[in-house]
Amino acid sequence: MARSVLGPEIERLIQLLAKLPGLGPRSARRAALALIKKKEQLLVPLAGAMNVAAERVKVCSVCGNIDTVDPCSICTDPERDGRILIVVEDVSDLWALERAGAMKARYHVLGGTLSPLDGIGPDDLTIDALVRRCASGEVAEVIIAVNATVDGQATAHVITDRLTATPVKVSRLAHGVPVGGELDYLDEGTLTAALRARTPF
Repeated sequence: MARSVLGPEIERLIQLLAKLPGLGPRSARRAALALIKKKEQLLVPLAGAMNVAAERVKVCSVCGNIDTVDPCSICTDPERDGRILIVVEDVSDLWALERAGAMKARYHVLGGTLSPLDGIGPDDLTIDALVRRCASGEVAEVIIAVNATVDGQATAHVITDRLTATPVKVSRLAHGVPVGGELDYLDEGTLTAALRARTPF
């Protein structure tokens, strides 16, 4: 076995970076080297930012978003329409919808999707909290914005069933042809969903 030429601190940095999504061992080594080469410009400020984030970032007790305040800035924003609740799988989905800026609504983060193979059931998600929010009478519409995967669709069906006892209207994101998409490059499932969700022209 080859002897390591790196100190334990550098090895630890590489190991931690390799745990990040999208970074394997090779990418982690390159990232660690880039940080070390630019210690003052990158490594030191990054370490400081990570310390601050570890101390101050918290999960919103209302919607599940992450912020430095609880309730989060979205939940306390008076410009938001509190009658509309967009249900997402993860905070990254919330951020994607916020980047689009299409709707000034409030959110509910499930914390994942149902996945029997991984042992994730309804009690492992925040579905009960969602039902309680909808039963309060403040929410008029729930938009289910989960991914168009098997687990995502199963989660959407469970949520819809659970919300039947509440007075809210339930809708979901449209699925089908993306803006700028060419039909020849789309898979059969996407084309089928697009045809079923056709709208008047």
